[in-house]
Amino acid sequence: MRRTRPLRHVILLAALALAAPSPAATRPNVVIVLTDDQGWGDLGLHGNRNLSTPAIDSLGRDGASFDFFYVSPVCSPTRAELLTGRYHPRGGVHGTSAGAERLDLDETTIAEVFRAAGYATAAFGKWHNGMQHPYHPNARGFDEFYGFCSGHWGDYFSPPLEHNGRLVRGKGFVIDDFTDRAIEFVEKNREGPFFVYLPYNTPHSPMQVPDRWWRKFEKKDLPMRHREPQRENVQHTRAALAMCENIDWNVGRLLAKLDDLGIAGDTIVLFFCDNGPNGFRFNGGMKGRKGSTDEGGVRSPLLMRWPGRIPAGRRVSRIAAAIDLLPTLADLAGIDLTRGKPLDGVSLKPLLLGDGDAVAAWADRTIFSHWRGRVSARTQRYRLDHQGRLFDMLEDPGQRRDVSAAHADVASRLRDAVSAWSAELLPGLDDDTRPFVVGHPGATFTQLPARDGTPHGGIRRSNRFPNCSFFTGWQKLEDSITWDIEVPAPGRFEVELHATCPGANVGATIELAFRDSALRARMTEAWDPPLRGQENDRVPRTESYVKDFRPVKLGAIDLPRGRGTLVLRAVEIPGSGVVDVRLLMFRRLGPVPVPGADSDSDTDSSRSRD
Repeated sequence: MRRTRPLRHVILLAALALAAPSPAATRPNVVIVLTDDQGWGDLGLHGNRNLSTPAIDSLGRDGASFDFFYVSPVCSPTRAELLTGRYHPRGGVHGTSAGAERLDLDETTIAEVFRAAGYATAAFGKWHNGMQHPYHPNARGFDEFYGFCSGHWGDYFSPPLEHNGRLVRGKGFVIDDFTDRAIEFVEKNREGPFFVYLPYNTPHSPMQVPDRWWRKFEKKDLPMRHREPQRENVQHTRAALAMCENIDWNVGRLLAKLDDLGIAGDTIVLFFCDNGPNGFRFNGGMKGRKGSTDEGGVRSPLLMRWPGRIPAGRRVSRIAAAIDLLPTLADLAGIDLTRGKPLDGVSLKPLLLGDGDAVAAWADRTIFSHWRGRVSARTQRYRLDHQGRLFDMLEDPGQRRDVSAAHADVASRLRDAVSAWSAELLPGLDDDTRPFVVGHPGATFTQLPARDGTPHGGIRRSNRFPNCSFFTGWQKLEDSITWDIEVPAPGRFEVELHATCPGANVGATIELAFRDSALRARMTEAWDPPLRGQENDRVPRTESYVKDFRPVKLGAIDLPRGRGTLVLRAVEIPGSGVVDVRLLMFRRLGPVPVPGADSDSDTDSSRSRD
């Protein structure tokens, strides 16, 4: 598989900046609100009487709403498609955890495009496309980042987060906190132009929401139900709807701030979701939910407001997808995208601003949905599912009748299209050998979470879902935790271990080693708080509970340049065990001179799929 050097990425950004045809000051601000596991049906705008979403609904009333807008079946692929305007396999995204969520380094992101055009850029919330620099949002075009990089988080009330790589403590309920930060950024950059990405992490589980929102739904009767009501967990639905109303309240706060600052007319605001709903609940009678490539798993709202430019109440009936958002927003902002990698998406500007003739001239297209080898294809009228069955979505929006025999030519054409798309994009997708980058020269801090490590011996994860897990069960000298890492430039680093240690285990000595470098530290203090998180759950979770882990300074280590295995093991265990481990944090103290070596790695852990 071809490797690329980071310098090409820099040259591309410079070319984009030079290609910009109009002054930045004349361009609109952009605010993107992306929610996590909120389905198409979780809006009042789409006929759901179980909840009220007036702020989000207003975006469609005052701007445009898309009848058929498509995303990926799960989180990180959709985010990659928004960021790049390209199908997620092109960027190497093939999973949601343990490194598979990372977006290849030779991909150009929407934030890089807008920053090169003079925009102040920020992201507040769930990133989910890579944690360590240069996959980190600060390395992908965002001047400001506040939130978390993992696929899900274990606690939504004042949890540990990060701000531009530095670990911090959140303030209050995370969605309120992220919105507060976005509002502060908008106020600071009111003269514009600014680009704000607000990827909320709700209603993804754990199902936590403040009392103010939960009280309304705790015992609420739900007249709108899933098409197979016996499969619905009503209490889970209630929690999800409460979380959606909290989202709506926060969107309303953001819209009000744009009004108060007098910049609403200068700002494009768009809202969409990353996949289908995370439960069996009302979704317009569609088949499928999160994780499915059927209509219910990939259809999302798309609402876009630009007062004075996008006509109020415009309904767009043509199919569109997340891959279209980068070219559309760049086109609306007057940013040239003629250079760089070819995009899969197209600009929707003619559908948003054009007249009836422009809409009538819009060519039919095929949009592909993929997850774990399953591929579905959607045209304006038909959907071919991953099993090769054909459905007439105008006559049968619930996908109940296979019409492939009656429309054999359509079925054959779409099967051929799926085969060609799969042959081009999917081979080698899971052959991911990228290491985790530690100590990149562009970052002061590098976080290595348990999520990205491998346990050995008796050590086990706290949960089968790695994203917000920790390692536990460390009892023997032969136990260890390893990370496959690459150090792009030699350096000296201070290392913190975020861990818990029962009193009986005080005195255990830990060694961290990489190639010929190692450091040892003795656990001298007890810290063994209980599991928590369940006190805020509205329904039982499937993910790991959390602990209040404490940072323990292990000391300083010199890391040579190159790839290898980072090993965390115990060399002395006087008690019954060692520690539970949440993460390692590396802080660069300075370079380590290496005779004959420069500061650039000879290899690049990105992958090119073109």
